[in-house]
Amino acid sequence: MNNPPRIGLTGGIGSGKTTCAQIFMELGIPVYSSDDRAKQLMNTDPILKSSLIGAFGFETYLSDGTLNREFLSKIVFGDPEKVKQINAIVHPAVRRDFESWAKKKHSVPYILQESALLFEIGSHTVFDKMILVDAPIDLRVARVMRRDNVPKKAVVARMSKQWSSEKKRALAHYIIENDGHRGLIKQVINIHLELQELRIPTH
Repeated sequence: MNNPPRIGLTGGIGSGKTTCAQIFMELGIPVYSSDDRAKQLMNTDPILKSSLIGAFGFETYLSDGTLNREFLSKIVFGDPEKVKQINAIVHPAVRRDFESWAKKKHSVPYILQESALLFEIGSHTVFDKMILVDAPIDLRVARVMRRDNVPKKAVVARMSKQWSSEKKRALAHYIIENDGHRGLIKQVINIHLELQELRIPTH
């Protein structure tokens, strides 16, 4: 039995990719949320936990075995190399988990993986199609400031760690414009209808 086509869903912070993922789910499409699963795996995957402890020490986890997010945040704050180190440990674990999840999905037209960094970590090359959710940067900044109750400076700093919209748009197969003027649901449905026509050849 063939596995369904794999579609990547990405977008910079504040673009609205999570909202789009929810619409796809309402259409009956299985969506793997990389951020949600990463948080779960950091608390449950023994190999991942061991790797994090090996890299950052036993204080990485609290006495009850849960991730010490405050400790880890202090370590990586303002240190790009430490961020890269964590990503190098966590991203492969998420990839393994996604592969296991994907192999169990049948009888659906396609599956989605939602992640903010699919382009940045080079994962876009493994998908059959890539969907980018985009919005004007000023609108994205305002959304995140409102959502996370953080100052503009903090949002801009987080954005600086992600690729520019221009770079992502050049590689995307589909672009959802979440600028508040074009209907989001209609755009998602149009892409959904096209993706349902995808077929992976039998080998």
